[in-house]
Amino acid sequence: MKQLTVFAYGFPLTARFLKSPQRIGRSIQGRFDLAGKGSLSRYFIGAGAKILRGTEVDPAVSRGHEFQGVDIFRSFVGTPDESEKIPVTYIWMDDEQEEPVRLELAATWYNSRKQQPHRTPEYRLYYPAAADAVVHQAKAGDTLFLCMTSERKVLAILCPSASSAEQKLLWLFGLKLTDDFNLTQRDLGEDGGRGIDLAAKFILDELGIEAEEPEPDALGRLIDRFGSTFPGTAVFSAFARKTLSGVDPRDDPDAALMGWMGHEEALFRHMERIVVAERLKAGFLEGEKADVDGFLSFSLSVQNRRKSRAGFAFAHHVEALLLAWDVKFKREATTEKRNAADFLFPGEAEYADPAFPAASLRMLAVKTTCKDRWRQVLAEADRIPGKHLLTLEPSISRAQTAEMQGQSLQLVLPRGIHETYHADQQQWLMPVRSFLELVKQ
Repeated sequence: MKQLTVFAYGFPLTARFLKSPQRIGRSIQGRFDLAGKGSLSRYFIGAGAKILRGTEVDPAVSRGHEFQGVDIFRSFVGTPDESEKIPVTYIWMDDEQEEPVRLELAATWYNSRKQQPHRTPEYRLYYPAAADAVVHQAKAGDTLFLCMTSERKVLAILCPSASSAEQKLLWLFGLKLTDDFNLTQRDLGEDGGRGIDLAAKFILDELGIEAEEPEPDALGRLIDRFGSTFPGTAVFSAFARKTLSGVDPRDDPDAALMGWMGHEEALFRHMERIVVAERLKAGFLEGEKADVDGFLSFSLSVQNRRKSRAGFAFAHHVEALLLAWDVKFKREATTEKRNAADFLFPGEAEYADPAFPAASLRMLAVKTTCKDRWRQVLAEADRIPGKHLLTLEPSISRAQTAEMQGQSLQLVLPRGIHETYHADQQQWLMPVRSFLELVKQ
């Protein structure tokens, strides 16, 4: 009897592994229905996670070069009769490196029991030696995420166990790990996955996926006012705040901060497309020769502007909140040993006055991302033992937040990001409103 195979998103899905042929139609239709709702299914068809064995990643234990316990992923990759090469992006994410390590390679998807027809097929993913630079950074007990993107590309993301990177991805995909070393997965075509809010955009950006932003109504006014030249960061942030309606920094500072950041990001990305398109249209030529150096320089400037602008925008919007709450502060204040604090309360003069009580001093560091750089904050104001750090980073690991607590560093986040943390962590996190009330006293 021939096996019925249909193709969804370019990959064969075999009928024996589906509940019914109708399931295919519902799944595909669901993806199209949800595509316009800002859900995760716009970017991913499905995702799974598993704990790694040493025999999968440790060259001292095995040279097998394959991920095992991933047979369930055949619902996305298919069940070919013969070994099949598929494109795979291998990614190593940890909490120290600013950017994940990425390799665009391939893998072989194959039935490891092909020569045993009396046994149920078991599919594995064989990775090439060229992927060792990523895969061998993992060790036994670390985590593998296998993801099928809506562009029919497989991501193999490896990260340390109990790391912030692991916590982010488990939250993003709504997955849980099991201790049997088998993949647990989620078909995002069934429910669309979570909505794409600021926290989800943060994680997608780390994966190199740019979330689609609806064109803001204020984009036309932005271009009319500034043309195709980016205004200064303070001016840009002020424009974003002025053109976003429905937020009240006094009534809900947590929502206001997230709203301002999201609105400015959308304005920036759409304006950036216009600016880059104009530059590409002009071309990169020196006479009749391609200006490779000019192109690379322009590309680098685009990336650098993205990174630096986000940090400046965050600080500008925090300053606007403080002004709205009539808080006395000094921005970019000098403390001692030429150290500097992003925000010092009530100011430099009080900090420098030995007679001013240290218990009445506060400092706030602002970082869109923490990574391992949060420790820099500890040296920024010696007179203030208990420091505050405001960030937009979701899902920082338990180990990191426990270390912050041990160092008397209080993490401050907009309330909408608290849900990305474990319940026991959420009890300790401080909302923006609570910090404003503290420094307002």
